[in-house]
Amino acid sequence: MDSKNRRKILEKKKKIHDLIKRASSTLDPLSPFDSFRRYTKNDLSVYLESGRGDRLSSSLKQHIRKLLKKNMEGFYGSNWPLQAKVKRTEMTSPDARYIFVRELRYGSKAYETASKEGCDQIAGFVHYRFTLEEEVPVLYVYEIQLESRIQGKGLGEFMMQLIELIASKVRNKMSAIVLTVQTSNALAMTFYMSKLG
Repeated sequence: MDSKNRRKILEKKKKIHDLIKRASSTLDPLSPFDSFRRYTKNDLSVYLESGRGDRLSSSLKQHIRKLLKKNMEGFYGSNWPLQAKVKRTEMTSPDARYIFVRELRYGSKAYETASKEGCDQIAGFVHYRFTLEEEVPVLYVYEIQLESRIQGKGLGEFMMQLIELIASKVRNKMSAIVLTVQTSNALAMTFYMSKLG
């Protein structure tokens, strides 16, 4: 390979690295999308807020682990203890980004106060990262987890639309959104295939 081609490849790699670094450094990825911070439909009222893996309180970590176990243990079966350990490491990484779903129990309650409530109000989350997959900058969705009582109310689709906005935002410009689904999780497979194409 000649030096000109090598330089082009290195410049492209640096550009991609800088893009991922810029996207990851955004303090509140939801700030450009204030209209998406609140979801009120189908007898559900929630507030969405951003978070980072390296800034999770111990009570929030515990709540996330409980929700993951409740929703995912059955799909992993006897492999769950190993998977739970992997997920604990992933969830607290400095690269981990979150959208937390805080349930507003009273429709008249100001959503600004929701973020001051304890994590007993958290009814779900999306865990994602900006990363490189096969030399392409992507937003990788690690988890989308919702309490069973708020599933089937359109919130998952709403959150994936928000993820699409975050990925395509001018500053981010990720080339794709990537996620992995357990093939044994028929409900999730149906959701992703029918709702998101």
